Amino acid sequence: MPTKKKPQVTASPERRRELLGTAAEVFAEQGYNATTVRTIADHAGMLAGSLYYHFDSKESMLEEILRTFLDELWDGYDTVLNAGLGPRETLEALVTESFREIDRHRAAVAIYQKESKQLVAQERFAFLAESQQRFEKAWLSTLERGVADRVFRSDLDVRLTYRFVRDTVWVAASWYRPGGQHSPEEIARQYLSMVLDGIAVRE
Repeated sequence: MPTKKKPQVTASPERRRELLGTAAEVFAEQGYNATTVRTIADHAGMLAGSLYYHFDSKESMLEEILRTFLDELWDGYDTVLNAGLGPRETLEALVTESFREIDRHRAAVAIYQKESKQLVAQERFAFLAESQQRFEKAWLSTLERGVADRVFRSDLDVRLTYRFVRDTVWVAASWYRPGGQHSPEEIARQYLSMVLDGIAVRE
């Protein structure tokens, strides 16, 4: 006699986001490989078996966390890149949008930074490499346009500048906490002031 399959339980969108948020925090804190489904379930206040009703594996949870973050990031970036802004204004808008994404998806950003080099070797996570290539192209083309338009200094090493700005912005995920003293927009303004104008007093 064939065994009956367990009925699939469809979580509400709110509950699904809540569970993924919990998983993202655990992955960010403990590392993906060190995290078990049981650990996530414990943090969510449910049995591990119950979590399998919503997600078939921790890989599925991680994929959805990262895809959701990157889809939203690119919605914002594409809006900026298609707005017809000058290179400085584009750079400012990209930095601001980046901090907004850190505010919305801090744990996902931390996971991306820690885990992406290992994950891209898996076919399931090939989208991470594709996104990184798009990301690099967007920033480099903005900087190159700024140099060509004489908005940015001609002696800049564009690729080194890109790496500096990229790392300066995204490392903020390691200390930023939503709801803190400064809004994402205020932090972006301060960062842009230092990146574009320096920190030395001008004579």
